[in-house]
Amino acid sequence: MENINNIIEENSRLIYSVVNLFKNNNNKDDLYQAGVLGMIKAYKNFDNSINVKFTTYAYPYILGEVKKFLREDKDIKISRSISKFNYQIEKVSILLSQKLYREPTTKEIADFLNIDELYVIDSINSKREVKSIDEPIMSDSKEITLHETIPSKQEKIDDLIMLRDEIEKLNNFEKEIIQKRYFEDETQTEIASLLGMTQVQVSRREQKILAKLKQKLY
Repeated sequence: MENINNIIEENSRLIYSVVNLFKNNNNKDDLYQAGVLGMIKAYKNFDNSINVKFTTYAYPYILGEVKKFLREDKDIKISRSISKFNYQIEKVSILLSQKLYREPTTKEIADFLNIDELYVIDSINSKREVKSIDEPIMSDSKEITLHETIPSKQEKIDDLIMLRDEIEKLNNFEKEIIQKRYFEDETQTEIASLLGMTQVQVSRREQKILAKLKQKLY
């Protein structure tokens, strides 16, 4: 196999795809590093003789390390890069306020910085005061903790594990389409060119695969 640094660089989008499953967490840099650790573990354990693509094999390792980090990381820490980004957004917000004579929208800030609006929204949300989930609050004259008011995310995690298991059961051709579409973010046209198919054929196969997965999961 290639050098591990090359493997990590070539599959960084796969690591980010796992990190982005946890959209409400601001520790993106730390989660990415945890994903890299999972990729390294997969690299060390991967056997070229098995009939499985490395990316398919590595996915559960990456997901496992990210989930492990989230379990062990009790405090929410905003990375230096996010803090710097927040400061940049504040400066742009002031600049646009002076220009527009009103507070700019998140879209206007995003357009000015030429970035996705979601990054601006995440940045603004990251600056909000974060309460301890064990902090006592009052509900119907009864003292409870914030933790008790938050729906469990275990079901979502269980769904992800079930989805991973069902993807593993697909044949190699089906796995390749799912891998390229949803983990490598390739278009149907790009996949069609690679596999010697038409875009329409790829679209039909993709819909059949998704329908199969949906039937298994729901």
